[in-house]
Amino acid sequence: MGSQRGSGVRFVRRYGGVVLVVLLIATLLPAGCRSKENPQEAREVKFYTWKPNQPEVWDEVIALFEKEHPGVTVRREIGPHSSTAFHDLLAQKLKNRSTDLDVFLMDVVWPAEFAAAGWARPLDDRFPPADRAAFLPGTIAANTFEGKIYGVPLYTASGMLYYRKDLLDRHGFPPPETWEEMVRQAAAITAREPEIHGFSAQFRQYEGLVCNMLEVIMSNGGHLLDPGGKPAIAEPRALEAVRFVRERIVGAAAPQGVLTYAEPESLALFVQGRAVFHRNWPYAWAVANNPEHSTVAGKVGVSVLPHFPGGQSHAALGGWQVGISAYSENVDLAWTFVRFLTSERIQKRLAIRAGLAPTRRVLYDDGDVLAAHPQFGPMKAVFLSAVPRPVSPLYPALSHILQRYFSKALSDPRADLAAEARKAAAEMEKTLALMR
Repeated sequence: MGSQRGSGVRFVRRYGGVVLVVLLIATLLPAGCRSKENPQEAREVKFYTWKPNQPEVWDEVIALFEKEHPGVTVRREIGPHSSTAFHDLLAQKLKNRSTDLDVFLMDVVWPAEFAAAGWARPLDDRFPPADRAAFLPGTIAANTFEGKIYGVPLYTASGMLYYRKDLLDRHGFPPPETWEEMVRQAAAITAREPEIHGFSAQFRQYEGLVCNMLEVIMSNGGHLLDPGGKPAIAEPRALEAVRFVRERIVGAAAPQGVLTYAEPESLALFVQGRAVFHRNWPYAWAVANNPEHSTVAGKVGVSVLPHFPGGQSHAALGGWQVGISAYSENVDLAWTFVRFLTSERIQKRLAIRAGLAPTRRVLYDDGDVLAAHPQFGPMKAVFLSAVPRPVSPLYPALSHILQRYFSKALSDPRADLAAEARKAAAEMEKTLALMR
């Protein structure tokens, strides 16, 4: 996977002049020979998206767009909920230069890859710097590659610690500051209330596993890549953090089944009242406090994630962007849809109705948003300082290596952590060398 992407980058660099000539010729062709870009002519937006946690909210948003644009239909193709599986299916379509999609969602770590591969259309002509200033700076940076912007931020996210405030109050505990405190509190509560588990998070082998482990490792002063860009997962602090998760969380504070949990499964355990602590993204607040879907509505608190002694809390930067396919035949209509989705009013709707943290700055001072989700107020600083995963066109290949390593490290108690980490670090170094 990494070598293929590296070859793609070399191809673009070597044949960039040829590509430029082709593009210049295309601009001189008669209008009838070029792609349709008139929204009055194009009647359908082909939107590739993942399976949402709040389908009814997205149905409302799509219906509103179609109502405001009579005769236009949004044809949605819904991919899997897992960001890893969604990425692989979307990448396959784009590799094949499919015209069967105009607009797609991108995880925060994908824009550099999609830009280098030539899959995402640059949006500088439609999304100028003056418009970008309305967004959180980190979300704009995540969509920028080699000076061009390839996506418009839709919502941001960072890891948070949800907890049963009624249980902590009943047993006399404050929200934990360290991982050790969390584990001890969980053990004390579950000893008296054995029908529940101590912790729930995302440890299935997919992108969410990387986010969870990034947070734990960095909270111990470790890194995935060191400041110089070298793999650091075999360093002592990183190993210590992984060992803590394997020995003190998986099959202990958390059920053994946590190794199969992504966001939906881990959240389900929490909203069913079967976990004391839960790591998730901001959207989980709305679900956990909705009495129609949650047995713990009104009993939930939220805090920054724990850290190790001497360390600092860190949250993985998450969130999703909206991009336009380089092979879209309806660019004008596609942009109309992107602009609508990422507008202030739709982001406000998604914040209030779905608990998705907005990327537009002004909404963090919006009374309606804060009334519906007061956690956005104190957590704003976390959103602004969340830790990004490595920004690289080769990140998907690095992620697959990390997923395999973390999955084996956590699921196999006999695995030699240091040896497995060194092996994974060597694979990462080989992948990173493709860009040097």
